[in-house]
Amino acid sequence: MHIQVVLFDGFDPLDAIAPFEVLNAGGSASDGAVTVELVSAEGPREVISGAGGLTLRATGALDLERADMLLVPGAAGRVGEPGEVPEEEVGGAGEWKQDEFIPVLLGRTLTTGLPALLKQAMDDPDITVATVCGGSLVLAMAGLLEGRHATTHHMGLDMLDATGAHPVRARVVDDGDLITGAGVTSGLDLGLYLLEREVGPRVAHAVEELFSHERRGTVWRAQGPTPATL
Repeated sequence: MHIQVVLFDGFDPLDAIAPFEVLNAGGSASDGAVTVELVSAEGPREVISGAGGLTLRATGALDLERADMLLVPGAAGRVGEPGEVPEEEVGGAGEWKQDEFIPVLLGRTLTTGLPALLKQAMDDPDITVATVCGGSLVLAMAGLLEGRHATTHHMGLDMLDATGAHPVRARVVDDGDLITGAGVTSGLDLGLYLLEREVGPRVAHAVEELFSHERRGTVWRAQGPTPATL
């Protein structure tokens, strides 16, 4: 299984690196059954994150002919809606600008070639799409999550609902060919779940032990009886 982690300008580094490292370790533990790379819609390039200017290099292009799975991170930036503070605010750490708000960074992906590629991936039954944190909002803002069960950072659940998705307050939500993770550190749990689902629990457990991290939460699926109100 080849997994491409999709970088875009303003991405959150932990959203991308946490599952990347978990999946890469899973590849080592499974004799290469899993491979993973950092890519961008534009091809190989330096991609600046939204966290203090940290930059990662996308070593390849998002390629639907090669990818079995795409993993989309969220963005790192200012929390809240752009209208909540003045457009410019100068502080001890330098100058903040309105376009550094997370919703703006996520929305900026709509002006790139990424949404069209994600739509092709969502329409392809042989490709699974996974997201961490605001990565599901990238899909939602592109109109790709209507009627789907998904999660995101708890502050973005209302936005998921507004786009026609069915938001679920869970650490990881498995909706078949769409698997979404909640807040930033859920990338670790998502990565481990992907290894369990795609390769098996023994490999996932070996990586879990290597990382000294026990997966949190129940993976939500639309299965079983509807629970009574508690």
